[in-house]
Amino acid sequence: MENIISIIQIIISLALIGLIILQSQGSGLGSAWGKSSGFYYSKRGVEKIVLWLTISLTILFFISSILNFIY
Repeated sequence: MENIISIIQIIISLALIGLIILQSQGSGLGSAWGKSSGFYYSKRGVEKIVLWLTISLTILFFISSILNFIY
């Protein structure tokens, strides 16, 4: 059981690293495709999906860490 949880943690952590790198500070994903603006705007489309995936994976990583500690 411990090995399975550790493998799950590694997979989640790699996915989190990738998602966090996609979210460059201050510029968002829009600048990767040529969209750059100097003012604040709400996250839409792909940026919103990436944000929610990051939050979800962070919660899953936290739960798997607790499970790894218990078992």
